[in-house]
Amino acid sequence: MFPVAIGLNHRSAPVEIREIMSCHPSRMPEVLRKLKSYPGLQGVVVLSTCNRTEVYAATTDVEIGIYSIKKFLASHHGIEENVLEQYLYAHTLYDAVRHLYRVASGLDSMVLGETEILGQVANAYQQACEAEVTNKAMNILFQNALAVGKRVRTDTRIDQHPVSISYTAVELAKQQFGELQGKRILIMGAGEMSTLTVKHLVAAGANTVLVSNRSYEKAALLAKECSGQAVRFDDLDQYLQEVDIVISATASPHFMLRPERIQEIMKTRKERPMLLIDIAVPRDIHPDAGKIPFITLFDIDDLRGVVDRHHQEREIAAVNAEKIIEEEMLIFLKWHNSLFVVPTILALQQQGQKIKELQLERALEHLKGLTPKQEKIVRSMANSIVNQLLYIPITNLKEYATTTQGHLYTEILQNLFDLDVEEETKRPAKILDQHLGYVHHGRA
Repeated sequence: MFPVAIGLNHRSAPVEIREIMSCHPSRMPEVLRKLKSYPGLQGVVVLSTCNRTEVYAATTDVEIGIYSIKKFLASHHGIEENVLEQYLYAHTLYDAVRHLYRVASGLDSMVLGETEILGQVANAYQQACEAEVTNKAMNILFQNALAVGKRVRTDTRIDQHPVSISYTAVELAKQQFGELQGKRILIMGAGEMSTLTVKHLVAAGANTVLVSNRSYEKAALLAKECSGQAVRFDDLDQYLQEVDIVISATASPHFMLRPERIQEIMKTRKERPMLLIDIAVPRDIHPDAGKIPFITLFDIDDLRGVVDRHHQEREIAAVNAEKIIEEEMLIFLKWHNSLFVVPTILALQQQGQKIKELQLERALEHLKGLTPKQEKIVRSMANSIVNQLLYIPITNLKEYATTTQGHLYTEILQNLFDLDVEEETKRPAKILDQHLGYVHHGRA
């Protein structure tokens, strides 16, 4: 059973192609079952996000499996195969495993180390399980990939360094005030940056968010997304007297908050501190506002410095993450090769025993009158010949099982001895239990 991965992502295809290739969650069960019906595919999982559409499959014939997946993708999404081919990448065998591990770890994402992709991989696997289109190999591959993704984040903390301006703004607010729940937060502006900031605020536990914009209608729409409150621009001073945090991202060509205005507002706050985070370009808040007592001001250059530093930290973490993935690849390699090696060794031993018994019967028929002791010596010699003859190929095959060529040596041995081998069903779980004690073999 061989793993393959065929797909496209933000690096290989433009957004208009990614849009065509995306799969709506409501249609995923139908998509999965149709894909599974194609020749050579024993187990399938489809991962579809805004930045990637990928098919992972287990197949007994790599060429047929790849052909089937490409045929399905072109047919299902209504795109010519020769057009689609230029955007697709194909990973086979251990490259497919490594690719999935890197995807689950956030190392193949547009934002290095992003958190969301691990949940998306888990959801894709769960949908495939519910549609009953996975098999044992795919189950273990995805369960292991999810464990790898979790280990990378735990051991390297790659996702603990914010690398977006809006996220960093919220993280700075958390550093200043601790938990954001119960803190009154004012968002100035209702554009894309403000929208992203609101999403991060809600995720961080903020439950009292005010939104102010020159267009009150836009402010009301954004406030609705976070169960917040829209504030008219003319009433801004009233709310500035009450809030703890101001995050400003308007499109104003001039300063919205000058020092004189803030000084007047602070007179009514009775030395209660206020955090101002200015992520607008041009700036919304005059830099001298940061000199006013009980005011802390960060502008976009402050945040960019944090983002640059955090990006460097993520790159360092990514190097360590790649080392973890290589460790986990070795574990998977040993397990995968065991699927071939263990049944082959058993079949070889059984064939040796079968030949031995047959030849013993013939020999003993011609050796009438042997004493029990003499017959025991003959049987012992036959056992010894078979065991010694098979010892070297079995020992070497076990050693090859730990290499990337293990399954190839196994197939050669099967052909040389004309062995009839069925894939073992119990061995994989046992091996993973030995090497991956932290993996939970259930739905992630």
